[in-house]
Order: sequence, then structure tokens, then C-alpha cells
Amino acid sequence: MQAHFAALPTIIATDINAKEAQVSAAIKLLDEGATVPFIARYRKEVTGGLDDTQLRHLEERLIYLRELNARRETILNSIFEQDKLSDDLRKKINAAETKMALEDLYLPYRPKRRTRAQIAIEAGIEPLADQLLTLTTTSDLDIEVLATQYLNPDQGFTDPKAVLDGARFILIERIAENAELLGALRNYLWKEAELHSQVEAGKEEIGSNYKDYFLFQEPIHKIPSHRALALLRGRNEAILQLNLKLPIELEEVPLQMITDHLALTAPHTWLKETIRLSWRAKLHLSLSLELINQMREAAENEAIAVFARNLKDLLLASPAGEKAILGIDPGLRTGCKVAVVDRTGKLLETATIYPHAPHNRWRQSLEILIELVKKYDPQLISIGNGTASRETDKLAADLCLQFPKLNKVVTSEAGASVYSASETAAKEFPDLDVSLRGAVSIARRLQDPLAELVKIEPKAIGVGQYQHDVNQVQLNRMLESVVEDCVNAVGVDANTASTELLSKVSGLNSTTAYNIVAYRDENGPFKNRAQLKKVPRLGPKTFELAAGFLRIRGDNPLDISAVHPEAYPVVERILKKNGKTLDEVIGNSAFLKSLNPQDYLCEKFGLPTVEDILSELEKPGRDPRPEFITAQFREDVSELKDLKPGMQLEGVVTNVANFGAFVDIGVHQDGLVHISALADRFVKDPHEVVKVGDVVKVKVLEVDIPRKRIGLSMRMNDPLPERDSSAPGEASDRENNPRNHTRNNQGQRNRGKDTQGKSGAISNNPFADALKSLKKR
Repeated sequence: MQAHFAALPTIIATDINAKEAQVSAAIKLLDEGATVPFIARYRKEVTGGLDDTQLRHLEERLIYLRELNARRETILNSIFEQDKLSDDLRKKINAAETKMALEDLYLPYRPKRRTRAQIAIEAGIEPLADQLLTLTTTSDLDIEVLATQYLNPDQGFTDPKAVLDGARFILIERIAENAELLGALRNYLWKEAELHSQVEAGKEEIGSNYKDYFLFQEPIHKIPSHRALALLRGRNEAILQLNLKLPIELEEVPLQMITDHLALTAPHTWLKETIRLSWRAKLHLSLSLELINQMREAAENEAIAVFARNLKDLLLASPAGEKAILGIDPGLRTGCKVAVVDRTGKLLETATIYPHAPHNRWRQSLEILIELVKKYDPQLISIGNGTASRETDKLAADLCLQFPKLNKVVTSEAGASVYSASETAAKEFPDLDVSLRGAVSIARRLQDPLAELVKIEPKAIGVGQYQHDVNQVQLNRMLESVVEDCVNAVGVDANTASTELLSKVSGLNSTTAYNIVAYRDENGPFKNRAQLKKVPRLGPKTFELAAGFLRIRGDNPLDISAVHPEAYPVVERILKKNGKTLDEVIGNSAFLKSLNPQDYLCEKFGLPTVEDILSELEKPGRDPRPEFITAQFREDVSELKDLKPGMQLEGVVTNVANFGAFVDIGVHQDGLVHISALADRFVKDPHEVVKVGDVVKVKVLEVDIPRKRIGLSMRMNDPLPERDSSAPGEASDRENNPRNHTRNNQGQRNRGKDTQGKSGAISNNPFADALKSLKKR
């Protein structure tokens, strides 16, 4: 087994387009407990500059390959114990590169219940099976006469037919457990077979969400992830039947492949029927299940990747910064919850107002808000984008008329209710009503989206598609990686960060994060990074991994930068050689750019680290997130009925899926920009054009008020669509976009062809074939 483990760097190096030495170094660091953010930022010399994306891929492949090798060892031991491990089999097992290939080889040796083939073998019928395998159409042997030689009444084989059936079972099992043949048939089906779906009898009405899949077919290898997951959900809900079928003209190909693999020429009629049965009764069924599962895994991987990209964009959205914020969680009957936080996010005061129906206390509500603004002087109003958002936006507009320097922003409240009822919120605000905690979250997430959203389980933020249908272990691992990468890319203020935010810092966990907060509560703010070493259970290794990502405004200006304490001697050499103080150097772009990094290299710190240090000294503690901007919603557009085709509006991207982007234009329902309407060119992946949080200009193509659907385009010259209700669409999914739960059609019935042409255009209009058929769950 050592050979396999030694080969890991070679395999992974090819996967991530790196050198074997780079991969070996990274694996060693990971095994020693280093985190991906730490390795990517502070061990560039060791890994040859592998970035965080490469390292995450490396980490995933390392886990998979180590699991593969562990399984390989188990299989080799199992076959060895059966005394059936030949040199040839060992070589094939050692050469297997995937878990599926490994299991194919193990199939004949896997412990299983006694099969009919095994019973026939025990009765001595296997020699007959071997003989029958050589029969051709020209053979004049009577197979029933041959079978009489193998009668075995004690084992239940009392007549020639039973004996021939036993021989057939032996050959079918032998064919079905041939690893090389299985691989060839599996590859052929994946390339040529189509997945057919049809509605279960009597489920037409309750399964109306899946109407577009009541009679549907598409090549399995071409089915996009969102459509695959919709089909699988329909099957899991007992609405759809799924079957994998070859086109009629290809149905006989697998039989010929089996015949050729067995090296048969003009096989006997009995043998032909045996091959047909092995395919139809055994192989086709098992391979169909495997390939549908393969489709599911690929779709899940893609859905998880989409979720991860959206989550990263949301977490790295531009922060308003250290400004006092007045947060409003809108509501009708239960009123609007209000919270004011200071520039550090500390809660100052809460209130509940009732400006909307059925209470209609507009003037009284405005007076309460005016008093809060006079008392605390907030600079921004953060309005949740849920129920009564636009009505509350009008109230905020009236408030802003009283205070010209006050600005209002509509903020995504996704996950705010989850936070409100969480243990984290209860610890932060034990005496605060649950409903008011949401207003605090809405205010804080405008100040710093990252710091607030890390308190919420990523799945509750709602920027994924079919997130509850995918592998939850894999999803959680990916999302945790995204959160960790984002937190460490930005850096964390050790004197103000919450326990939840600190726990995402490289090297820290919930215990050390709690200890940091407890220490600063007891001893006051940290004055420098070195003081972190006094925190209980924050040892040398933890300090090494975490210190560079923790920012401290105190004694040493370097402590607010991303320069790691271990590299402070490099800065000291720069200062000493040039006869300058740190204050003279920090922010002095002209001086820093005049330096030659090569002059400050040493055995421990190479060129990448020195270049990073000089860059950081130029703008210490710089935030990698974009500048804070907000969309300006039209005052005369607040409801669906206000929308008219042809309108050009500004909006915020709330979710990006494989088939397009959802955009909030301020009417309580997000509109869909289909992938074909994102740009005046062909777009393969919507993420090439937009990301969550982007402010975009869109044109209204179509409004379906009864079904609450909005078709948008980012191509301002797109013509308005003609009415066409015949085009097929997607099954709905509430989780795909939590605010309006719309879905699109990215394909046509039967062959599932892409609606985009080479120029990026589709027939007539992007929504002639897509938006009309959106189905709401």
C-alpha cells in the first residue's frame, strides 16, 4: 500500500496543475495541522505559491484518494483471506483509479447471500456452463442430453430444464461480475442512453409542479444539475417514474458488446437468450441505477459549487463600515421591529412601530423614528426586504426628508429569523424579544455582512439551489470552507469580533474563540498580538496559525496588518537599512515601490513573503471587499402591478443559479434574468457575468401577476415576448430562490436542447420559451 500513498502527490499534481514537490509540501503542512488560509497566505515559499482554490481542491482530492486507498487495502485483504488473490487481480486492483472501478473488481468476491448461481456450482453444474459457452449455431449437440449428465436430485436439479437453468444462472452471474465488461457498458450507456420520465398513474393533479416532466426525455450525460435534481425530487416524492433507455436503433448494441467481450462467434440460440437475459434482467437494471446515481452525484456537486460561489459573493459583499445604523424588520399586523446599533454594532435601543394596515399609525411611527434619529444620529437605515418592505421604504423616505444626511438601504433579511431564534442570539440578547433580534441582525449585516452572516448556518442564508436534496456532509464541508476562506481573507478585529466570527479564524475553534472574548472582557482590549499568547489554550501552534488574521489596533501598527508576527524582523530590516521609522514607511507608496524586494530575502522568508509585506505596508489592513454601493429602487414601483414591460430598473442580484440570476427590483418578488438574457454574447456560466450582491440594470420583459413571476433582461435591446404558453419549463423549487420561488426552463422537451444559439440569442425572446412556463410550487 505504501506505493499508493507515495503516488498521491503525483496524482493530485496533475489534477490541480501543479508540481509534485508543491503538492507534497502542502500535504505535509495539512497533516501537521496547518489550515488552507494559513498555507495560502504565509507558506508560499514552501508550496511554490499554491493559492487557496488549488489548496481546497488538493484537500478534497487528498481525502478522496486516501479513502480510495483505505478501501483498496480492505478489498485486497478480503480477497487474500478467501485465497483468491492472484497476481493479475492484485495488479488490477492496485491500478484502479476510482471507487467505482475498485468495486467492479471486488464484485465477484464480495460476501453475499447464496445465489442461484452458487447453488448450481455447488451441484457440480459449472462444467456444463463452460461447455455451453462454446456452443455455436452450427453445433449439432442436444443441450438437453448434455444436461442429463449433470442431474442432481439431492440439490434440486431433477430434470434437464432445471440443470440448464442452473447453467444459465452461472453464466449470467459471470457476465454481470466482469469488471472490464461492466466498465465498457457503463461508459456506453452514459454516452448514448436517455433518461425518460413519466408521471405515476393518478398523480397528475398532486404532481402538477412536475408537469413538464410528465413525458420527458433527455440524454443523461447532458442533463444540467438543476433539471437532474428536479427529476430526482419528483421520483422521491413518488410523482415521477425514471427509466434509462437506449434509442430504439441502439437497443441491440449492448448485446453485441457482451458477445464480443466473450469472444463468441455465431453463438448458439440458447446462449443468445442467456446473453439477452443477462442484459435485460441484470445488467441494464443495475447499471441504470448506477448511472442515475452518477447523474445525482454530478448534479449535487454542481449544486454545491453554485451554493459555495453564491455564499462567497454574499459574505464578501461590500460593508457599509463603522456607521451607526437604524435597522427595521418590516411587518404588517405585528408591526415593524426597530433597532439602533452604534458604529461597533452595539445595540442602543429597540422599538416596535405600527405604520401599516391594519393599524395605520403612520404619523406616530414616524415620530418614534424621528426621536431615535435625534437621539443616536444614525447615518443609514437598513430595511429588511421581506413582507411590507416597500411600504416601510416609503416610511423611511419620509424620515430621510427630515434628515438630509440620512440614507436608506433595502437589505436582504435571509436567515434573520433563523438567527433570532438561535442559541447565539439568545446568548447575545437574553432579555430581548425574539422578534426584535431580527432587526438587530438587519442593522448589523449592513455594517458588516461577513461578521453577521457567520452567525447563521450557511444553508439558512438561502443562496443555493436544491440545497436540501444534496449530500449534506459534503455541502456542510464545502460551505464551512467558504466561510473560513472569506473570514480569513478579510481579517478579524480581535477586540470587537464575536465568538462566532473568531471561531472561523485559521487555527481557532469555538473554545479558543470563547477564551479570547472572555480574556478581553476581563482584561480590556488587546494592546498587541503578543498578548494573545496569554489567552488560555491558545498555544504556540494556534498563535502561529491565527495571529496573521487577527487585527489589533494598539501598540504596534503592524498588528492591524496582514503581516505575520513571525515576519516582523523583515520589516525591522527594511527600516534599519533605510534609516526610517515605521510611521514614515506605512502608507508611503513612493518609498515602498522604490525598494528592491530581493534586498530583504533571507533563509526563512523568500520573495513572495517580502513582496506581500511591502504591499501590506502600503495599505495596512486593507479590506479586499468592494466599495459600498446600493441599488436605487424607483419610488413609483413598489408592487407587481406597478411593473410594465419595457421598464428599465435598477436591482440587486440575490441568487445565481445555473440557468440565470434572480434580481430584487423592489416589488417583493425577485425577477429572473435567464442565462440567455444576461449579456449580448453566449454565456456558459451565469457567474461569468453576475454575482450575488451586484447592482445591475434590467429591463422588464414580462410580468405574470397571478403567478407572481417577472421576466427580466440585462440586454436592453431585447424585444418584448409574444404570448406563448406552449413551451416546456422547469419543475419548481422553493429553495432555488427563497423570496419568489420561481424556476426557469433551460431546455426543450424531448432532447433538452440549449435555448442559446452561438450568438447567445434564442428563438424570438429568452422568455418566449422560458419564462412563460415557470412553475410555482
